[in-house]
This record gives sequence, structure tokens and C-alpha cells, in this order.
Amino acid sequence: MRNNKFEQYKRMLRIITVALIVAVETLIFYITWRGWYSDDIYLYKFAVKGHWFMIGMYVLFSMLFLYIYGGLKLGYFKQANMIYSQSLSVVCVNVITYLEIVLLYREVAPPLPLVVMTGVDIVVIAVMSFLFDKIYTRLFPPRRTLLIYGEDHEEVLFPKIIKRRDKYIIERKVSDEVGFEALKEMIVEYEAVILSDVHAPLRNTILKFCYGHAIRVYMTPKISDIIIRSSEMLHLFDTPLLLARNYGLTFEQKVLKRGMDIVCSLLLILVTSPLMLIATAAIRLYDHGPVLFKQKRLTIDGKEFYVYKFRSMIVDAEKDGVARLATKNDSRITPVGKVIRKLRIDELPQLFNVLSGDMSLVGPRPERPEIAAEYEQDTPEFAYRLKVKAGLTGYAQVYGKYNTTAYDKLKLDLMYIESYSILVDIKILIMTFKILFMEESTEGLDEDQTTASTVKKTKKDE
Repeated sequence: MRNNKFEQYKRMLRIITVALIVAVETLIFYITWRGWYSDDIYLYKFAVKGHWFMIGMYVLFSMLFLYIYGGLKLGYFKQANMIYSQSLSVVCVNVITYLEIVLLYREVAPPLPLVVMTGVDIVVIAVMSFLFDKIYTRLFPPRRTLLIYGEDHEEVLFPKIIKRRDKYIIERKVSDEVGFEALKEMIVEYEAVILSDVHAPLRNTILKFCYGHAIRVYMTPKISDIIIRSSEMLHLFDTPLLLARNYGLTFEQKVLKRGMDIVCSLLLILVTSPLMLIATAAIRLYDHGPVLFKQKRLTIDGKEFYVYKFRSMIVDAEKDGVARLATKNDSRITPVGKVIRKLRIDELPQLFNVLSGDMSLVGPRPERPEIAAEYEQDTPEFAYRLKVKAGLTGYAQVYGKYNTTAYDKLKLDLMYIESYSILVDIKILIMTFKILFMEESTEGLDEDQTTASTVKKTKKDE
């Protein structure tokens, strides 16, 4: 079992580090505010309360964006990802702060001091994150871990885990077929256990054993686990009950979501219209082909509709009649297509799909009927994603990648459906801005694939 005398201080170390980062950023803002802006606001003579108000708003927005972009999860993300998350947070905060200052000015405020301030903030973030990472790694080294897998699932999860050697050291891999008696002898020798699609009866036994011995457990969730997560606890009598409603969004949620879709899609169409005009001209000038292409997709309750996108591939990219997703280094993608796909500009026409009501801003990405049917052969539950409208972005896009397996996309989309709220939608929309600049989120399939590979399940899995 893990015996680290510093383990109990892990959360406190994170809190202190975040507090220091926010305090330094706020101090830099205060110096910038008093040195270049506050004395030039003639309409409002800022007293002490006014300065404290600006500081308070800066701290509030800093904590909000750090939470949304994961900047509070020190020691959780890789160092580069953490610096990126915190830098993106400070950029957003400083843009909002500049807009606040503009509202207080009689004319447009000079942006240069805030631009310089942002650069200094990013340097501070990089230095402090680097130092924290060194301290954190020294105090909390990677856990010695046992990976227990069911059937062939070790091949799916293990390559992903070994990329995070800063957190886990997989010292042994073993199939669940060896049985519990053999497994419990191994488990007590490790600091943590990872369960990769172990069948339910054995998994439950291992969980109870690890709970009794205070051993940390990581596990890949089953679909039933995700459904149970959103269940309501009932105390009608002395036997506890869990209620899983299983009917998707409520009427009130649907009304609020639709209202948000209409307002936001109209605003986004207005803001992105210059980009759409540039994309239209570039596509047309490159090969004189059609600018848009439409494709049949599935939305709520299996309803079919046509999704519209800027054409990023050659004309007649599927003239052989085979439905396929883009692969790495796909020769069908045009030079213009590579750019608009990388920046996600090709998705912008779908704002009109949102406005018309076929899609929502946030929801499971719509699949082609042929590909969905293929996925459902291996994973019949894939149709559960259709309990809500298809979305322009979604949980699987923010937390997954383009080539994430269909089974994992299903799990991510079900997590969204079962934990839905307007606040979740807002968070995902803001998070989408973060992944726009992360190259791995657009990584294509392998060249020998036509669809995202699925993980075949057996009767043991449920």
C-alpha cells in the first residue's frame, strides 16, 4: 500500500499554488490598472472601493476561467497542457477586463498595456507551473499500478496509460481470467489498481476488496454505471432506492436549450460571417467546385436531416459509394480543406442547422446512418445518443478526439445526457474554444480504417 507522508497535503498544495498564481496575476493587473488606466477615467473618480471592485472582478473571472479550462487541476494535466489552460484563461480574463475598462472610458482605451500585461502573465504562469510540476513530482511520484483487464481490453487502454508515466507506472498487467483468489494476492502489492472492462461480478468483488484495504481504484465505466450516476436517491422506507428516469431532457430543459440555441446561433452567424465569406472565396477559387456539401445525418429519435459544411475534400470524394471518415494524411482533403478543417471553419454552416432546429449547439455529434448502423452491430446501445438533438460540439468533442472509438464516444455522450444542465452547455461551448488549437483533437483515423473502431463487448461486460 502507498505510504506517502505528503499525500494528505496534496489538495492543500494545489490550493496554495492556485492562490499564488491568481495573486501574482492580480498584482500585475493592479499595477497596470493604476499606472495606465484609472487616472484617465474622467467620468468616474475611483475611490478605494472602485479599485477594490476592479480587483474583485479580476479575481472572480480568473477563478471562473481557470475552473472551466481546467487550470485548477494542477498535477492532473501534463505540464504543457496546464500552461496552455492557464494561459488561455488569463487571455480570456484580460480581454473581458479590457472591455470593462472601455466601458469606463470616454473613448477606446489603449490596449497595449493590457497586451504587455498578458505577456508577463504568461511568463509568470510558465515559470510557476514549471516549479509546481517539479515540486509535485518530487512529493507525489507516479503510483505503482496493477492493470487488470477483461479479454482484449488491455490493448485499448494500455497504450493511453503509458503516455502518462508522470502519474502511473504499470508494473504488471494481468487478465481477469486468473480469478479473484490470484488477483487479491497481487493487488495488495500495489498502490493502485486499474480495471479495464472487467466483467461486473468480478469487478464488484475487487472494488469491495480494494475499499477494505484502502487501495485506489481506476476503472473504465460501463454504460450502466453512467446511467446510475445521474439517478436520484429515494428514502421512502428503510431500504434505499435509486431512481433512473431514462427519458432524456425535461420539457423545461428543452425550452431553455432551444432558446439558447436560437440566440447564440444568430450571434455566432453574425460574428463569424467574415470567416465564412473568406472560406467561400478560397474554396471556390481553388477548384471552382461547390462551396458547400450536404450529407444525411441522424438527430434526436433517429430523425434524418441534411447537415451542411464547407467542402474540405475534392469533388466526389466518395464516388465509390463507401461511407468513410477522414484518415491521417487523407489524400482527398484539399489544401484549402486542411486549413479550414484545422481551424474548424468547415463546421460553421451548421450554425444554420442549429437555427433551423435540426441540431443544437451542444449535443452528440450527428453520425451518418450507414456508419451508425455499423457501430450498432457491435454496440446496440450506440442509439442511446439519440435521446437528445445532435450538436455542433459536445462532450465527446471536448474530452475525446476525432478518432476516439465509437464505444468511448457513446460513453462520453451518455455522460453529457445524464448530467445535462444549461451550465454544462455553457462550459462545453467555452471549452470548445480551447480544443480549437489542440492538434490532437483533430487527429484522423489510421489509413486502414473507414470508421472509428469499436470495442466489441461480450455478455460478461454487462
